[in-house]
Amino acid sequence: MLRSFTLLLVSMFFMLSCTKIEHAPDKKKIIYTENAPASVGVYSQAIQIGNLLYLSGQIGLVADTRELAGDDLKSQTHQTLNNIEAVLEAAGFNMADVVKAQVFLDDMDDYETFNEIYIQYFPVDPPARAVVEVSRIPLDAKVEIMVEAVK
Repeated sequence: MLRSFTLLLVSMFFMLSCTKIEHAPDKKKIIYTENAPASVGVYSQAIQIGNLLYLSGQIGLVADTRELAGDDLKSQTHQTLNNIEAVLEAAGFNMADVVKAQVFLDDMDDYETFNEIYIQYFPVDPPARAVVEVSRIPLDAKVEIMVEAVK
C-alpha cells in the first residue's frame, strides 16, 4: 500500500514537472480615438499593458479643427482635460482611474488658475502629480498634461 502511494506521488510529481505552463505577458495595445486630437508627432495617444494605461501628453487641441481651444490657459486646460478623458474612455478607463499626472505650464504664475480648473476634473482623491514650468510646449500651447491610469 505504501509502495503504491509512493509510486502515485512520484508519478504525479513527474507529470507536473514536465507540464509546461506558460503565462503570456500582457501585450501592448495601442489606444486611439477620433474624440481626441491625433498626435502632432511620432507617438500614440495611449498605450495599454494589462490594467495599466499610459497617456501621451495632451494639449488643448480641438480634435475636429486641430486648433487650440483658445489663446488663454482656461480654455486650453479644459480642452486638454477633455482630451484626456476621451482617450481614457476609448480604453475603458475614466478620470477616477488616473493615479499620476505630469503637468507642464508655460508660466508658473498660472498655477492657481490651473488648479481651479484641475480640481473640477479630479474632485475626489486626486492623482499624484508634478507641475513644472517649461520654456515651450508644442504648438505654443500654455499647458500639456500626461497621465497614467490603473484599473
